[in-house]
Amino acid sequence: MKRLLKLYLNTFDGLSREVWWLALITLINRAGTMVIPFLSLYLTEDLEFSPSTVGSIMAAFGLGSVVGSWLGGKLTDKIGYYKIMVFSLFVSGLLFVLLQYLKTVLSLSIGIFVLMLVADMFRPAMFVALSAYSKPENKTRSVTLIRLAINLGFSAGPAIGGLIIAGLGYNGLFWVDGITCILATLLLIQLLNPKKSKVLDEVKVEEPYSAYKDKAFIIFLFALFLFGVMFLQYFSTMPIYYRDSHFLTEPEIGLLLGANGFFIFLLEMPLIKWLENTRFNKVILIWFGALLTSLSLLILNFTTWSGILIIGMFLMTVGEMIAFPFANAFALQQAKKGNQGEYMALYSIAFSFAHIFGHKAGLESVSVYGFDNTWYIFTAVGVLCMFLLLILKQFLKAKNIIS
Repeated sequence: MKRLLKLYLNTFDGLSREVWWLALITLINRAGTMVIPFLSLYLTEDLEFSPSTVGSIMAAFGLGSVVGSWLGGKLTDKIGYYKIMVFSLFVSGLLFVLLQYLKTVLSLSIGIFVLMLVADMFRPAMFVALSAYSKPENKTRSVTLIRLAINLGFSAGPAIGGLIIAGLGYNGLFWVDGITCILATLLLIQLLNPKKSKVLDEVKVEEPYSAYKDKAFIIFLFALFLFGVMFLQYFSTMPIYYRDSHFLTEPEIGLLLGANGFFIFLLEMPLIKWLENTRFNKVILIWFGALLTSLSLLILNFTTWSGILIIGMFLMTVGEMIAFPFANAFALQQAKKGNQGEYMALYSIAFSFAHIFGHKAGLESVSVYGFDNTWYIFTAVGVLCMFLLLILKQFLKAKNIIS
């Protein structure tokens, strides 16, 4: 047991102190945004809005995320990642507190749009900071550590949020969200001040290449969007499938979804460490992750046995563990030849668009075509993603670009 623990801990060797601090700040920030999973409940229960009205308000959520990611990338290239991260964390903390005082559809739509705009400015800035604080050979594992922090934060946040709602109501949730964002800001100022931090990979490009003209990166973004649309079915359509087709209870659904975070925490870093030492390049590894995720949906139509749900969840989780870290590492690699903020903003925006269209497309498909056909449709989306990744591989090979 001690040997296994030592081997597991060794997979974290070589990561810089700054990357660990960034992971801690990300953990606090993500655990602190616990109002987000409860937002639709708050709008329907406390404010008594109809589901249709809530859908309109939540559209502002996705739009704010897209604009915030784009703006964060632009400003990161102009004034630096540190200032953007401090601004985003601190101001979003204040906005979380103020959001509870907005009660009309218009004010909430504007408030949520502005909140997500400010909050998601953090993402491209954080990715650029991560790149600066990581040695080139450690970037994929550094990304994986940040993913672990995000997953732990998202796991702990809703659990803590439920207790806060039970004890203090939704108003208490907004206050705690705001305070944790401000606490993360103070930690960022104390621990990652540029005067104290050690930059390991500072990239200065004299004539930066535009991300919008980078054909390889554009192909990659389309593939990433398709992967995101397919992957997000596990967080909107799939829970309904578990309930309606396999008659799982809410605790059983929670355990099945929770297994995803547990497997990631336990296996992702050792898996990435091992894959980094294989001969496979990043694009092929992303392709394999997309293959496993596509299969996780397809096999659901093979049998009515409920055990297939566990197999599907495991395939999706392994696919996610492979695809996301290497996709992020590929984006950071491409960003070295241009304005890094611009590249990482587009990377974030690809997922924001997947959120806008993925959930809606899955739920509409189920209502029109049923679950079985929906899984075939999104398996086809996964196959299209894999096809684009093969085109990307050939394009990079023709250009003699190492991926």
